[in-house]
Amino acid sequence: MMEKEISFAWYRLRGLGLLCLCSLVFFFGAYLANQRSMAVNGGISAQTMPISCVQGKEGALALSFDVTGGSGSIGTILNILGKYEAKATFFVTADWVDEYPEETKRIVEEGHEIGSRGVDRESMTGKSSGEVRKILEEASGKVQELTGVRMKLFRAPYGEYDSVLVGIAASEGFLPVRWSVDSEDWKDYGIESIIRKVTKDGQLGAGAIIRMHSGARNTAQALEAIIENLLQQGFALTSVSGLLQ
Repeated sequence: MMEKEISFAWYRLRGLGLLCLCSLVFFFGAYLANQRSMAVNGGISAQTMPISCVQGKEGALALSFDVTGGSGSIGTILNILGKYEAKATFFVTADWVDEYPEETKRIVEEGHEIGSRGVDRESMTGKSSGEVRKILEEASGKVQELTGVRMKLFRAPYGEYDSVLVGIAASEGFLPVRWSVDSEDWKDYGIESIIRKVTKDGQLGAGAIIRMHSGARNTAQALEAIIENLLQQGFALTSVSGLLQ
């Protein structure tokens, strides 16, 4: 299993409802204003939740990939996105960037967005402010040195956040992001399962953020059918920042 989705942090977020935020401006203003008042017990208040979708973006949704495993599927994924002139956001770890610099540069050169997942796939909850800051700065520095891009988005490994992580990410200039539609490709149920999960998900709609994994066994094989289905449903496909803009 690629993801330890069933976790205490996940249930905490589920309890909060994982509601979409209706206005980025109001969310981000409230988000920054509440940094000093966040609970010190590691919980996340409704005002400081990472964004999971963007309401008000008529007709558009975002494709996002947690970049995992090797580089084998990245080329195929980028080729398919290029065929349909679709843009996506790729969340990378510093370790992956070190191992696959050419693939990292290709993501940026082909007009896709690159976001941070920290240094490796280890959960970042429960870490001190200093530890979180060090991880974020290391990951950001490596990508910027390689590509010239200063990453603006951050997705915590496994989608697990606590108040320290959210607060430090904001102070480092990152916008924390989750997702509203999970392809569940990490469960390895097959190509048709991935296609069905994305295209028929109850949360699929304008402003949704779809999460996939570049290293899952069947994601690349399912991607073209997913894109064609979404286009037939009338959606424009963009990056996360494309929604926010």
